[in-house]
Amino acid sequence: MIQGIIGKKLGMTQVFKEKSGEVVGVTAIEAGPCTVVQLKTADKDGYNAAQLGFGQAKKLNSPERGHLKELGQFRYLREFRLDDVQGVETGQKVDVSMFKAGDLIDVTGTSKGKGFAGVVKRHHFAGGLKTHGQSDRHRAPGAIGSTTSPGRVWKGTRMAGRLGDDRVTVRRLQVVEAYPERNLLLVNGAVPGAAKGLLLIKKSVGGK
Repeated sequence: MIQGIIGKKLGMTQVFKEKSGEVVGVTAIEAGPCTVVQLKTADKDGYNAAQLGFGQAKKLNSPERGHLKELGQFRYLREFRLDDVQGVETGQKVDVSMFKAGDLIDVTGTSKGKGFAGVVKRHHFAGGLKTHGQSDRHRAPGAIGSTTSPGRVWKGTRMAGRLGDDRVTVRRLQVVEAYPERNLLLVNGAVPGAAKGLLLIKKSVGGK
């Protein structure tokens, strides 16, 4: 059985809990519908997986048309590992109905790219002194190495550099509500990336 789906982040909003009336921040995700476009088996490929197609592509090149055949014109193709391919067929539809309120899920996306950032923003350094004549060291990293021994900067030293635009997985988020008729999933809390960003949603291991 397929335990995941491809989605797109729509944004964040708030909902009221029915019993307590508590306001919670939720992320709205357009999840599916997806189509199984290929099955991979342990005998043939070395592992079991289902490749899902999501989103409407404007056009396809010749290899993509040959791969998808008449299944559709999908913009995104992603694989989900399976324990067993039995019961899964090419052309099968996958939608939000696999989730229900209270389920725990893992959401994978690409975090927002923030460009070049200093050590205060990138690594949460405290910065230098704000007094005693320190007029240009407020956001500097401080010493980055020793002198005679080792006489170089250690590999992996935290310094300024590119921040964000990384693959990030947030685990064990709770599903607040699922609307299969609208392909809509409301998830408690924030998920990686900006609005319209691609997301992979999987049921958490050991989740409900």
